[in-house]
Amino acid sequence: MRPRRFLPSINLLMAFDAVVRHRSVTAAAEELDLTQSTVSRLILSLEEQLGKDLFTRVRKRLVPNAAALTYQRDVARALDLIQRASTAVVANPMGGTMSLAVLPTFATRWLGPRLGDFLSHHPGVAVNMSTRIKRFDFANEVFDAAIYFGTDDWPGVHHLRLFDERVTACAAPGFLAQNPVQRAADLASLPRLQLESRPHVWNDWFRAQGAQPVPGGGMLVDQFSMMIQAAISGLGIALLPDYLARVEIAERRLLPVLDQAVPVRGAYWLVWPPDRDGLAPLAAFRDWIARETAKSQETADDPHA
Repeated sequence: MRPRRFLPSINLLMAFDAVVRHRSVTAAAEELDLTQSTVSRLILSLEEQLGKDLFTRVRKRLVPNAAALTYQRDVARALDLIQRASTAVVANPMGGTMSLAVLPTFATRWLGPRLGDFLSHHPGVAVNMSTRIKRFDFANEVFDAAIYFGTDDWPGVHHLRLFDERVTACAAPGFLAQNPVQRAADLASLPRLQLESRPHVWNDWFRAQGAQPVPGGGMLVDQFSMMIQAAISGLGIALLPDYLARVEIAERRLLPVLDQAVPVRGAYWLVWPPDRDGLAPLAAFRDWIARETAKSQETADDPHA
């Protein structure tokens, strides 16, 4: 049972959120299309209901105190969640909705081209996607699941391993014409593009080539899309996951360097908090992506594919 005292109305919470964000009753009133006196009364009603002062009155101004700032952070998340849920009901009244956090390049280059198949087999399901590069606390976000790269050490979630990382070193044809590579040691003097989230991947690649890692490096980026463009522009050698490298090599925008698709540390994972286990759209998506990644792995293992 939820005590009503601790469940203020939406009107009270929206007025409170707006005043704290704008630090102004006037601006909050304009946003909410209310009068200033109405907003002030709503704030007073909220304080009376909670039995706690949230603002200091300074010359007719409302200045939020420390408790108000902490409360507003959580209220804003709750309002966002309600808004998203309401939007989902309106947009997809006959089915369920799943909110997914996903790595940017994985979303556009692997998941995006395949997602139509999932939606065609589950016409009542909607998938909302937002990109995230780093891990987050599901308790503070509105996501039902996330796809990330690394190990199965995201705390407090269930893990489904999608596929392991295999990488290929690639460079622009013009770059390789000017900087021929016959063996791994030839990379010692060449710029090697680095991804922030893969600090050890070049060392793994050298060892997979049967060579010792060599010092040096190059431009540091936070997304594969930026790395690909940098490599195409001749700024260095990119180390790309196989699902990306295949596309660039097939289009002849990049050429492979030495052995291709070598295994390195890390894998792609689907994770979700335990309280989302019973979410039907997530269960359907989980089964589908497990099949898709299995098929993708079979294709990668087939040298004639």
